[in-house]
Amino acid sequence: MSGAYDESASQEDTTDSFWEVGNYKRTVKRIDDGHRLCSDLMNCIQERAKIEKAYSQQLTEWSKRWRQLVDKGPQYGTVERAWFGVMTEAEKVSELHQDVKNSLMNVDFEKVKNWQKDSYHKQMMGGFKETKEAEEGFKKAQKPWAKKLKELEVAKKSYHMACKEEMLASNREANSRVETSMTADQQKKLHEKLDKCKQDSQKAKEKYEKAVEELSKCTPQYMENMELVFDQCQQFEEKRLSFLREVLLDVKRHINLTENQSYATVYRDLEHTITTASPDEDLKLFSNIHGPGMHMNWPQFEEYNPDLTHSISKKEKSKKSSDGVMLTHVTTAVEHAQSGDRGSVSSYEKNQAYTASTEWSDEDQTAPNSGNDTNGGVNPFDEEAGTGVRVRALYDYDGQEQDELTFRAGDELTKLEDEDEQGWCKGRLDNGQLGLYPANYVEPV
Repeated sequence: MSGAYDESASQEDTTDSFWEVGNYKRTVKRIDDGHRLCSDLMNCIQERAKIEKAYSQQLTEWSKRWRQLVDKGPQYGTVERAWFGVMTEAEKVSELHQDVKNSLMNVDFEKVKNWQKDSYHKQMMGGFKETKEAEEGFKKAQKPWAKKLKELEVAKKSYHMACKEEMLASNREANSRVETSMTADQQKKLHEKLDKCKQDSQKAKEKYEKAVEELSKCTPQYMENMELVFDQCQQFEEKRLSFLREVLLDVKRHINLTENQSYATVYRDLEHTITTASPDEDLKLFSNIHGPGMHMNWPQFEEYNPDLTHSISKKEKSKKSSDGVMLTHVTTAVEHAQSGDRGSVSSYEKNQAYTASTEWSDEDQTAPNSGNDTNGGVNPFDEEAGTGVRVRALYDYDGQEQDELTFRAGDELTKLEDEDEQGWCKGRLDNGQLGLYPANYVEPV
C-alpha cells in the first residue's frame, strides 16, 4: 500500500495543470503580455508607415528628375506627353502612399494607442490594475482549497512515515524469531512495538483519508471560483484579440491600394494617355516645325522700285547690326550641344545651330567691316519701332537670350522684318518690346 501512494505522489508531482497551486500565474501574465503586444503592434504599424513615406518620397524624386530630363531632351509631341504620363502616375501613386502613411499613423496607430490606454490602467506602485485584480481573484478562489491541500500533504506524509515504521518493526519482529540469541522478553518487546506501529499507521491512514475526503468536498467550489476568475480573464483577452483583429483588418484596408478606386483610376488614365499618343501626329508636327511643312519665302521676280530698294537696304543694315546678337545666340546653342547640356535644344536644333555658327563665321571673315555700319555694334532693338505686319503665334516660345521675344500660342505681335536665312524674324510685342523670334512659330493675321 505504501508503494502505491508513493507512485501516485510521483505522478501528481510531474503534472503542470492549471489547477495546481500557483499555476494561475500564466493566465495573469497574459494580461501584461497583452499590453506589450499592443505596443508591439504600434511599432509594427509605425515601421510600415515609415516605409510608405520613404517610398512616396522616392517616387516623387524620381518623377521630378525624369520629368526634367525628358522635358529638356529631344522627344516631342504626343509620345512625349505619354512619357510624361509615367511620371504623372508616379506622382499620383506617391500621393496615395503618403495617404497610406497618414492612415496608418493617424488612424490605426492612434486607435491602438487609445485602446491600450483605456484598457490597461497603471498603478502608483507599478503594474496594472487589471493584473492585480486577476491575481487577487485567483488567490482568493484558491486559498481555501490550498489550505486543505496543505493539510492533506501533511497527513499523507505522516501516514507514509507510519507505514515505514510499521514495515521496519515487522522486519525486526520476524528476524527475532530465527535468532537464537534473542530472549523471550526481547521478542515480546519487538512484538509490542509492531502492534503499536500498526495502530499508529491505522490512525495516520484514517487521518489521511479524512483529509482527502475534505479536499474532495472543497474541490467543486474551488473549481467554480477559479473558473469564474478565469472566465473574466478570458473575456478581457477576447476583447484584446477581437480589437487587434479589427485593427489588422483596418491596416489591410489602408495598405491594399487595389481596393482604392483612385489607384485604379491612375492606371486607366495612364493607359489612355499612352494609347492616345499618335506617331503620325508627331511626325506631322515635326515636319511643320523643322521639315518641309515650314514656311519659306521662295524667290520671286521683283520689278525695280527705288523706294523698295531703299527699304531693303535699311533692313539689311538693321540685320547686319544684329549679326553680333544672332551669332551670340547660335554660338551659345553650339556650346550647349558640345558640352552635352541638353537644355531645351533638340539634337536636330543643335546640328542646325552648329551649321549656322559656321556660316556666321564665314560671313564674318568675308565681311570684316560689317559691324561698322552700326557704329560699333549698337543693338538694333534700341531704335524706334517702325511699321510692320501683324502676325499670330502658333506655338509657345520662351526666349533663350535677352534679344529674343517670349510669347504664347495665340498672342499677336508685329513683324518688323522678313525672315532671314537662319529662320529668324525681328518683331515687336504689343508692350513695345523688340526682339527676335523663330519665323515658323507665327502666321499672318
